[in-house]
Amino acid sequence: MSFQTTYLRDFPEHIAIIMDGNGRWAKARHRPRVFGHQKGVETVRHVVEQAAEIGVRCLTLYSFSTENWSRPKAEIAALFNLLKKYVESDLESLHARDVRVRILGSRVGLKPDLLELIERVETTTQGNTKFSLNIAFNYGGRDEILRAAAKAAKAGEDFATMSDADFGRYLDTADLPEVDLVVRTSGECRISNFLLWQAAYAEFYFTDVLWPDFTIDDLSAAIEEFRARDRRFGNLSTPEVA
Repeated sequence: MSFQTTYLRDFPEHIAIIMDGNGRWAKARHRPRVFGHQKGVETVRHVVEQAAEIGVRCLTLYSFSTENWSRPKAEIAALFNLLKKYVESDLESLHARDVRVRILGSRVGLKPDLLELIERVETTTQGNTKFSLNIAFNYGGRDEILRAAAKAAKAGEDFATMSDADFGRYLDTADLPEVDLVVRTSGECRISNFLLWQAAYAEFYFTDVLWPDFTIDDLSAAIEEFRARDRRFGNLSTPEVA
């Protein structure tokens, strides 16, 4: 399903956020890292609800990367439980608000109960069209491209003649718009293997705000910065709108 609507020419259609800083936020308060992740989930809830109110239609959140498996087992288990609790507790509300939820990433290594939950939330909300919430979980950009290439090869695609659009049909984000704006919190200035294909021409916005402290005002500031930029996509200037 494609999310199409009338947007301001310079308003980002698809925003992606690298939610960083939960651990540092907790450490500054002399609390365990899990406490920071719990607070981070509360921030997710507020940002998702308020982003729709200011006109955002497609939001992708980086929740757990393929590299995060190297973290302590207790922290990984806590992150998995937090995802389950968020989805289970908010599914009815998200569905009622016409939000489509999609979980991006590999399903390899996920336990049956989590796989069942992912299937349930995606099936329940697949017909919703007002807002698209995508949670990148057990996700890595390189892994996604490799998985997409394997699917394309299995489907008999000829890579010598495939277009970008043809290949995009095999990505986790198939039918979603390409990313316009990537926001990263906590002061780090790297992409961390996130949406490598989809963010090819995205604008990047980095903020020192730690994710648990991130508010809709911070997101609005990122959007205003985005709207002030001249996106040329390789051209000398932005084409005039007819």
